[in-house]
Amino acid sequence: MYFHSVFTLPHDLNTIILCNKKIMLNILFKAVSETLLTFGKNPETGLGGKLGFISILHTWDQLLNPHFHLHCLLPGGAVSEDMTCWTPCKNDYLFNEVALGLVFRGKFIDYMIQAYEREELIFPGISAPFENPEAFQILKKTLYSKNWIVYVKEPINTPEYILEYLCRYTHRVAISNSRIVSLKNGKVTFKYKNRKTNKMKETTIDAVEFIRRFLLHTLPKRFVRIRHYGFLSNRNKKKNLEKIHRLFSQPGPIATEKNVEEMMLKLTGIDITLCPHCKKGKMRTAQKIPEGTGPCPADIMHPIVLRKSG
Repeated sequence: MYFHSVFTLPHDLNTIILCNKKIMLNILFKAVSETLLTFGKNPETGLGGKLGFISILHTWDQLLNPHFHLHCLLPGGAVSEDMTCWTPCKNDYLFNEVALGLVFRGKFIDYMIQAYEREELIFPGISAPFENPEAFQILKKTLYSKNWIVYVKEPINTPEYILEYLCRYTHRVAISNSRIVSLKNGKVTFKYKNRKTNKMKETTIDAVEFIRRFLLHTLPKRFVRIRHYGFLSNRNKKKNLEKIHRLFSQPGPIATEKNVEEMMLKLTGIDITLCPHCKKGKMRTAQKIPEGTGPCPADIMHPIVLRKSG
């Protein structure tokens, strides 16, 4: 049994994050991981052990606007510190969402304040007012006044479904080609899901605006957007999983010569090498995009205002 939880940052932070992606997004990972590990250790939650989970960063919403959040996939239980006992979640219940949100909010704001006091944050363009201590204090009060959204979805019970489910979030960019309806006359039309009605709709925007929104979601060079924590942390994952398998009297992972494409086909029946359009041709690497430097994120988010400010 696995749980999928989502931790979302308030949009009040968007301008600061876009100008300080590396620092602020690292704080996001740190606040979320510490929150989950703290809840896992707390005996009052019914676990009292070490969790293991994968965290995946997403930075967009359906309209390509900034929407910073982490998707976390957690096995339904915790292992004791000495790795001799496994405590499963009870009644398909993980943690209280409201309590998670309160702790997550406190940890994130605390780490952000520390970065501000160490003068690690920069404030170009429209983010400039937050450099003033009074404006930053107002922002802090605003953030504390909000309920930070943490969502824990229903548990996933089918092992074969886990890989496919996880790949939905690991192998995803801001928008896929299948959502782009047309590109003509300098405008882009693409599909998006209306979260209120849960129905697909279409929107049309200028091509320049489309590119601007897409570039908002570029990450700093070598930034790691998929991270592992607890007993799934990279350093000791192999040994930890071997011990946990023994607790369940199960063999460890079976060595295989199959590549990712073959494993996906066997486990889910999906051939990820097929062209998503014609379902016949095979996908192959045509060209690698060379690395380069892009424009300032603040300029991308508010180009008109920033040009006025010089």
